[in-house]
Amino acid sequence: MLSKKAQYAFRALTVLVLNHGNGPFPISAIVKEYPISTKFLETILLELKRGGVLGSRKGKGGGYYLLESPKNVSFAKVIRILDGDKQWDWVNDSDELDGRFYEIMTEVREAKLKVLDHRTLADLID
Repeated sequence: MLSKKAQYAFRALTVLVLNHGNGPFPISAIVKEYPISTKFLETILLELKRGGVLGSRKGKGGGYYLLESPKNVSFAKVIRILDGDKQWDWVNDSDELDGRFYEIMTEVREAKLKVLDHRTLADLID
C-alpha cells in the first residue's frame, strides 16, 4: 500500500509528465488539477528535488520540472525517495514465521519490486 505522500506525488508527477518539455510548472496549477494542501505538495516536491527527480525555478515563470525523460524514472525510485526502503518490508527476520511462509512473502516482495523497477513515469500517461 502506498503512503498518502506517494499517492499525491504520483498525481503531481502525472501533471509534470503531461507537461514535460514545456518548462517549469507551478504548484498552483498542480493543485488546481488535484486539490491537495499546497504546503504538503511543496514538501513532497522538495523531497523529489533532493532525490534528483525534479528541478525547480523560482520567480515569474517558475515551478517544478522533470530532470530526466519520464521513461528514465522508475516508480520504485520515487517510492524509495518518499517512503524509504521500509516500504518493501512486509515481514522481517525477527517475525516468528514458518520458514516457507517467509520465503513466499520474500518472493512476493521481489516480484513487486521487479514490476516497480520496470514501470516508469511515462507509464502514467500511456
